[in-house]
Amino acid sequence: MISIAIDGPSGAGKSTLAKRLAKELGFLYVDTGAIYRTIGYYIYTAGISPDDQRAVVAALPEIHLELRYGEDGLQHMLLGGQDVTREIRLPEISRYASKVSAYPEVRAFLLEMQRQLARTHNVIMDGRDIGTVVLPDADIKIFLTASAEARAKRRWKELEERGTPAPLEQVLREIQERDDHDIHRQTAPLRQAEDAVLVDTTELDFQGGVEVLLDLIQKRMGA
Repeated sequence: MISIAIDGPSGAGKSTLAKRLAKELGFLYVDTGAIYRTIGYYIYTAGISPDDQRAVVAALPEIHLELRYGEDGLQHMLLGGQDVTREIRLPEISRYASKVSAYPEVRAFLLEMQRQLARTHNVIMDGRDIGTVVLPDADIKIFLTASAEARAKRRWKELEERGTPAPLEQVLREIQERDDHDIHRQTAPLRQAEDAVLVDTTELDFQGGVEVLLDLIQKRMGA
């Protein structure tokens, strides 16, 4: 099995680019951010504060989470048998996902699920600690980044298209806060793996990003 790890900060385009690359290569795409968002969504709907680590950890045995891939080839998140793929993308869930993903018990709870997918499929997996923690032996590691301003504009446009608009200034502030939290958290902080290739997409549009990454991956796979 071939595994490709794509890490990077929020809004760098990891999910959209990884999804397209997986389609081009015939790989399984694993959006780990969606998995953590599903945990965050459960905590949100249960009325638990994401800052209450003890309560969050106590709730883990109650969470029945599944990944399914539909006819569209996309990853769908099921929580207690209900498809919550759309709900986990609500803006307020971002804060919950960021908070709960910092707890080592939550990360341990999901680690084996992610590794099992890589053992049984050719995968492209994106997140913040894939190349450093989840798949440290991945065949190809990429650290995808872009300026905070560029990432905020992309996220702002995405929210507009989803019908959940927010002021650009607010989106930028949330991006910067998420960066600070992810970089400085004690468990699996966001950082570039020593053997990862750095790719900055600040000046690239979507298609440009696809071409750069596809060329990089194909060269590495052929090496």
